[in-house]
Amino acid sequence: MSKKIVIVESPSKSKTIEKYLGSDYIVTSSKGHVRDLATSGKEGLGVDVENKFIPKYVINKDKRDVVKELKQLVKESDDIYLATDPDREGEAISWHLAQVLNVDMDKENRVVFNEVTKDAVVDALSHPRKIDQNLVKSQETRRVLDRIIGFKLSKLLQKKIKSKSAGRVQSVALRLIVEKEREIEAFVPQEYWKIKAEFEKDEIEFTGELAKYNNKKLEIKNGEEASAIYESLNKEFEITNVKKTTKKRESKPPFITSTLQQEASSKLGYKARRTMSIAQKLYEGITLEDETVGLITYMRTDSTRLSDSFVSSAQEYINEKYGKDYIGKVKVSKKTENVQDAHEGIRPTSALRTPESVKEFLKPEEYKLYALIYSRAMASLMAPAKFDATSVSMMNNGYEFKASGSVIKFDGYLRVYGAYEKQNNELLPILTEKEILESKKIEKSQHFTKPPARYSEAKLIKEMEELGIGRPSTYAMIIDTIQTRGYVELIEKTFKPTESGILTSDRLTQYFNDIINVEYTAKMEHELDDIA
Repeated sequence: MSKKIVIVESPSKSKTIEKYLGSDYIVTSSKGHVRDLATSGKEGLGVDVENKFIPKYVINKDKRDVVKELKQLVKESDDIYLATDPDREGEAISWHLAQVLNVDMDKENRVVFNEVTKDAVVDALSHPRKIDQNLVKSQETRRVLDRIIGFKLSKLLQKKIKSKSAGRVQSVALRLIVEKEREIEAFVPQEYWKIKAEFEKDEIEFTGELAKYNNKKLEIKNGEEASAIYESLNKEFEITNVKKTTKKRESKPPFITSTLQQEASSKLGYKARRTMSIAQKLYEGITLEDETVGLITYMRTDSTRLSDSFVSSAQEYINEKYGKDYIGKVKVSKKTENVQDAHEGIRPTSALRTPESVKEFLKPEEYKLYALIYSRAMASLMAPAKFDATSVSMMNNGYEFKASGSVIKFDGYLRVYGAYEKQNNELLPILTEKEILESKKIEKSQHFTKPPARYSEAKLIKEMEELGIGRPSTYAMIIDTIQTRGYVELIEKTFKPTESGILTSDRLTQYFNDIINVEYTAKMEHELDDIA
């Protein structure tokens, strides 16, 4: 019998896939990267800087036995399929494996699937391709660049200021945190006052806030101004305008890596690393009653595209469960720069596999994350929510007060995503123009402008994504690294730089401003995309 060998990255994924394939397949794993740049040679870079930056690779110490076993399996097999993850890093791991195991790279032996389900795996094995050398070169360039900058900067920092080390992207993330802290320190609070009037009609209480005087926007800067206005108001307010509108609120697209990390952080309180590790398990396969299957598609992606087959099955499900009014339009993402669109957005592998139906097979944290991913993907295909919004203007001695309220008219996508979005249903009574209302109470209150907030994990990821720093797969590691090195600390779930972090960032900015900055780092991502 001719044996076919399939090599994936993780042992748990190999177990899941083995169940899908016949007895003539052996599914094994490389357990991640098998080799990396050497730390020998000039400056320990493992890169020959003088000779076209040729990299020198060595097999990782902890992978020598794995490589030995793989070599033996390859010897005994007729066909070898490299089925590592479907991204640049996965492509590079396949290339390293092919080199180490002497696999012919002119043959079509690279297999890519976006979800660990029987159909997807079997289909991928019937459409192998060659290793994509452009993706490999893009990843190799990143690795070489990170090694040179990381090693050289780290050595200087260790020598000069006893700092731990510096990485190309981590240093820029640290710089963002330090610059934010400087903004906070330089902030001077400004005083301002608010005046509000409270009303009740038909047993409905509501509040109006002072907005204008003689049709001009009003800013009350101190207590004297507030008292003068307060004294000139009487109890009676005349309604001058009642405006009713119907507003729509569209659902958001399915998750990409960064939005999943942000939403899991703000809604579930999970750190980015924890989110990614739970998502990895959901992707690689969960044992249900009668099958082992990946519950979500690949979680490292920056595309919001959904496959046609998922869209049609999800819409069918929405129609059956909620009715045709709940079916929305498919969102076409305005493809931003830097998007690796080989993947779909993060979605359940089946619209029929509801969170409740798999709850008993999941740990509580897996269930919560799966429910979030499932709800977001389904909501993205549902109709907008509709609100009846009312805004009211009330006059008192030339001063205009505003009150507003809204009521959900049609819940739309909120039927499935409502638990994750705040709803403010502020009711107003029926009011008519020229009606006179008597206020129950008028109050003036002192306030001060607040300094900018420090970055929470979700906000830092959003900022890095918007600035084009790093890739989806690296956010969790970047945040982890700057914390482990003691450059930042978490205070009330936000990042504050330590003295060592500020000193490190300042020195890097002072001497290496040409490479430790947002522009250089973002430009590098564009160039790596061009290579790919």
